Amino acid sequence: MLVIQIQQGPGWVRKDTLMDKLTAKAVEDRAISEAKTSLDEIVREGARRMLQAALENEVREYLAEMASERTEQGRQAIVRNGSLPGRDLLTGVGAVRIRQPRVRDQRGELKFSSRILPPYLRRVPSVDALIPVLYLKGVSTGDFEEALRAILGPNAAGLSPANIVRLKEGWKADYEAWTKRDLSGKRYVYWWADGIYFNVRLDAERPCMLVIMGTLEDGTKELVAVWDGIRESTDSWREVMRDLKARGLRQGPKLAIGDGALGFWAALEEEFPGAREQRCWVHKTANVLDKLPQSVQPYAKKMIHEMYLSPNKETALKAYQRFLSEFSAKYPKAVECLGKDEDVLFTFYDFPAEHWRHIRTTNPIESAFATVRHRQRQTKGCGSRLATLTMVFKL
Repeated sequence: MLVIQIQQGPGWVRKDTLMDKLTAKAVEDRAISEAKTSLDEIVREGARRMLQAALENEVREYLAEMASERTEQGRQAIVRNGSLPGRDLLTGVGAVRIRQPRVRDQRGELKFSSRILPPYLRRVPSVDALIPVLYLKGVSTGDFEEALRAILGPNAAGLSPANIVRLKEGWKADYEAWTKRDLSGKRYVYWWADGIYFNVRLDAERPCMLVIMGTLEDGTKELVAVWDGIRESTDSWREVMRDLKARGLRQGPKLAIGDGALGFWAALEEEFPGAREQRCWVHKTANVLDKLPQSVQPYAKKMIHEMYLSPNKETALKAYQRFLSEFSAKYPKAVECLGKDEDVLFTFYDFPAEHWRHIRTTNPIESAFATVRHRQRQTKGCGSRLATLTMVFKL
């Protein structure tokens, strides 16, 4: 056995064997390994908490946005319904167990889908998926790095603000190419239109995103236009439609669906005459109920449901007449609000019955932007016109 003598001073000699040194090294390696394991666990727990908090906050914001939605009995329609069973999600720092909040529409009309963590996803979203959501929620570019690293771990390596800016520049190029695409071969059956406010401050003269989604003759659903402007302005929507025509779109849709307050309708009549109109029943219901006392709203809402959930147009019109008879004397403003759109409330009944649930509301747009939109103008955050258009396009 090898013996090492170390002279430490007069009269003192220490002897260390090679075995002693190997044992010490093993102990040190084990200590380092345990420390690293503990550190990994801490990082994973941090990522889990960050992601869980993001999911909880997303649901909290969605419920706040939908607080005005009511059941026939007057109770809140969109509610938190516990959590889904825990599932392991692969993140940049390893697998973490997440319990995704569950949301329920007690009427069965709206379906919540998380933008942060879509159903069945087993790996955290890519940077491409997360950045648009962060931007539209008002997170500044300088804060992207911290937010992304917390969720993506090492997969976010190199995501400095400069790199994120370069990534966004690439997306802008994609968006600009998309806005120049040839539309001469497109034929849309349905259009859904809405003006959407995000948690990003834009030019006061063009405060929201004007969005058109469409369904082609083969059933394919796609984004038709994303433009900034004023929701109620005919000029803003006319600008959108003239751009579509300039790129070759020869015909408008057979049916367009949207809220009656949009400037979209006058522009549609000018630019694509002949397209039929359908007012969104979700918007219309909310507007009518707003003109009734709260005590009457559950009963009135049930009567309104009978109009657009009837098996045929004839039955729907009878339900409509019952509503007018019931409320015209005491609540003329509510009756006027409903009656002014009589000719465009029941158009969807003239189309295939299997399409009715899709073409009587603007839910296709609601679903696409539910977790990042706001109902009114927002002043939080600040964003450029092109950046916001790009993020809506990428979303």
